[in-house]
This record gives sequence, C-alpha cells and structure tokens, in this order.
Amino acid sequence: MRPIAFGLLLAAACASPRPSGAADSTLAGAWTSKVEFHSGALAQFQDLQFMLVFAEGGTVTESSNYDAAPPVPPAYGSWREVGPNRFRARYEFFLTRAATEDEEEKASGGWMPNGRGVLAEEIELAADGRSFTSTIRCDFFDAAGKPADGGGSGVARGTRQPPP
Repeated sequence: MRPIAFGLLLAAACASPRPSGAADSTLAGAWTSKVEFHSGALAQFQDLQFMLVFAEGGTVTESSNYDAAPPVPPAYGSWREVGPNRFRARYEFFLTRAATEDEEEKASGGWMPNGRGVLAEEIELAADGRSFTSTIRCDFFDAAGKPADGGGSGVARGTRQPPP
C-alpha cells in the first residue's frame, strides 16, 4: 500500500501549479503590448496598444485601443513556437470604410467592409517569461484580396497580465 500512497503523493506534487515567480517559457496567456510602427499608415499612432490572448493550442486574439477608429473587429489568428523563447504569430482583422449615401441603408452603423489587414509578428520572450519584444509587420489587402497601400513595420514590447 505504501507504493500506491507514494505514487499518489508524487502525482499530486507534479500536478501542482508552478510557484509564483517561476519563469514561464510559453507565450500562452494574456498580454498588453505597446506597438510602434516606424513605417506605413499605422506609424501615425504614437500611443498604439494591443491586448492579446495567446491560447494554449496556438490561437491568438488581438484588440487595440484604436479598434473604434474606424470600427474594426478584433484580429484572430495563430501562433507557434519556432525556437527556445521564440515565437511567430500571424493574425488578421477586417477593415471598414464609411458608407456612401447609396449604401447607408445596408451599412452596419454607417460602415462597410473594405478589405483586411494581416499582422505578422516575430516574438522573443524574456528569460523570466513576463515580457517580450517583437518585430511586427502589417500588410493591407483590398476587398478583392489584392495588396493595398499603407502596410508597414515596427516593434512591440509586451507585458504578461497576471492571473486573476
């Protein structure tokens, strides 16, 4: 009976949560990020911030403090580990434009679809797992899916949000 009790105790110890302050080597979790584009249409926003959730299993959801100007939904995509403390993410969002007078009746709140944006990010997680730095690229595509003007690149610095 002792080997069984020891086995249960060992299993419980292995399943216990990581002690607070321990390094986290995965990107999974909620983050806030300060994003600075150096080129393209987004370079004009000096206070751009992202809220990101990197889910276990590889999906990512992003929302920014400019999602309402003009209104766009959050971005959705995927992420994966590409090396020790190195990750790659790609996520997309829809673009909108003001409706013309002829479109107002079918427009949602006065806005119409106008293509999409694609964000690609190369992320390096800090050794303690609490922050990251990244390079980020944004490309725009028109409603027909063809490349559009305004894309650019920059850098970001993220901070892990504490669990509740």
